Amino acid sequence: DDFGTGFSSFVHLNSLPIALLKIDKSFVGGMEQREENRKLVHAMINLAHNLNLEVVAEGVETPEQLGLLRGYGCNQVQGYLISKPLPLAGLIEYLTLGSSQQPPLVVVV
Repeated sequence: DDFGTGFSSFVHLNSLPIALLKIDKSFVGGMEQREENRKLVHAMINLAHNLNLEVVAEGVETPEQLGLLRGYGCNQVQGYLISKPLPLAGLIEYLTLGSSQQPPLVVVV
């Protein structure tokens, strides 16, 4: 009843001065096991793109999640699959030197 009205209305997405929509890890984390999560994430990405927004998905922890998000056209990802949170010095080292034990920095386009 009254889906999409009030504070969480989709109308707000079109009226806010934003360029990016971030998908919460609670949706991403269940994508492999739950078809409902896959459908929701795919729909969120399509909606954002239809509103000319970029999409970043957080909480990406597995290659399977990354593959699904790539297939759905997600623009960017973040999560432990890419790297655990790093202090500035660690980030600089990660970006400049890399490591054979770490997956490469990935931006999904």
